[in-house]
Amino acid sequence: MLRLTWVQPEDLLGHEIRQARQDGREPGAVAARWKAAGGADAPDRAGASPDRVSRYLRQLAEDLLDELADLPSRLNEPTDLAAIKALCPEWPNAHRGGRCRPSCDCGCDVADRAVPRAPYGALPTPRAYHAAWLGRAVGCLLGKPVEKLPLHAIRELAQATGNWPLNHYFTAHGVPDDLLAAHPWNRRSAGTSLVENIDGMPEDDDLNYPLLNLLLLQRHTRGFTTSDVAALWLDELPAGRTFTAERIAYRNLLTGVEPPHTARHRNPFREWIGALIRADVHGWTNPGDPAAAAEQAHRDAALTHTANGVYAAMFTAATIATAAGGTHDVHACLRSGRTVIPPRSRLAQAIDQAIRLAETHEDFETVVAELHRTHSPTHHWVHAIPNTALIAAALTHADGDFTGSVCRAVSGGWDTDSNGATAGSVAGLLAGDPDALPDRWTTPLKNRLATSVAGFDGTGFDTLAHLTHLEATRP
Repeated sequence: MLRLTWVQPEDLLGHEIRQARQDGREPGAVAARWKAAGGADAPDRAGASPDRVSRYLRQLAEDLLDELADLPSRLNEPTDLAAIKALCPEWPNAHRGGRCRPSCDCGCDVADRAVPRAPYGALPTPRAYHAAWLGRAVGCLLGKPVEKLPLHAIRELAQATGNWPLNHYFTAHGVPDDLLAAHPWNRRSAGTSLVENIDGMPEDDDLNYPLLNLLLLQRHTRGFTTSDVAALWLDELPAGRTFTAERIAYRNLLTGVEPPHTARHRNPFREWIGALIRADVHGWTNPGDPAAAAEQAHRDAALTHTANGVYAAMFTAATIATAAGGTHDVHACLRSGRTVIPPRSRLAQAIDQAIRLAETHEDFETVVAELHRTHSPTHHWVHAIPNTALIAAALTHADGDFTGSVCRAVSGGWDTDSNGATAGSVAGLLAGDPDALPDRWTTPLKNRLATSVAGFDGTGFDTLAHLTHLEATRP
């Protein structure tokens, strides 16, 4: 029996009920009707429940998803770019201009498009981009085998091999059989992401999306529209390589739903982490220009996400763009990222708390414990809010150090590979050169990655750095 993950209506409804509670709607009546009809909660960690439901329950789930979407929210967390900017009193200086087409659907002001191009910081060298790509891969690879595992399991597996505090890739050598039975590695990753079997960078969506965004810029330049993103996905991204919000948006496209409605129609994952993991290229190619990076990330994210899911991508892109400018430390980069998201949004509050904790506590485990106390009871482990907060805390606590950043991000749990990837991208870029990254992290990558994005399988990170540099220097 095929149970396709992340699309079954009966599995989506529980996630939508939780999302409604988080974004200021009251789903109590809908939840009661679902329970009374015999509906189950959403799967806790998997993408699909194990058994089929009746035709009646499936139809009811579809109807209730639509009913929930019509409920009003009491929160002021817009997705429209102009409305976001209106709520950001410290929005950075206008972008470099010439980015958007006259028919742009990004929501930017026409006057913004006419701003003359101006220099923003120093352009990163290809070697800096090389370090950023490697950093993203290292952090992702470190987190892959423990993705979906609870926090205590990650610690126990690392402690069993003397790798705690985390300082190296995970290994199964020396781990007691009963511990592995109780907390098995991620089944999709165990064969390619442990010390004993790493042979280059295995495929992962955290690397696929940066590759797709390189293609996006090559084909459409920085003036791409959200519809261009959609068309590229349909041409180049296998549906089976999408997850959560991206899979829902992909399905919506195939049924004739157009952007940006693809982000909202029966999509309870619209504030999860998917848009954040697509943001790096937007930051890399707008060095020193966080406003342009955030606006570019917004046009990308709007295909699949709303509100805090979009803010997470904008925050990440602006942080990376500031790092790419070459004149700021990690703390200034994070402050820059913070200026492009509404200051009273749930994401902004979570980031602020995370940074305060990281600045206050010497022991990072104390920081992680407090973040989990705050977010785990209410948020899914893939939600953007807790994961973005953890990334900010890891970078802050490690002071931007590469090993410290990726290890803290992964050791904090939740979406371990995505968090490690983003922390590694920022810290790698700040390191500025691949030789500044320890060999124990980079040598196993063998300067190649696997991917299902056509034309990139087996590509070296040095080549990707060169291609990124070309896009960053394109007028």
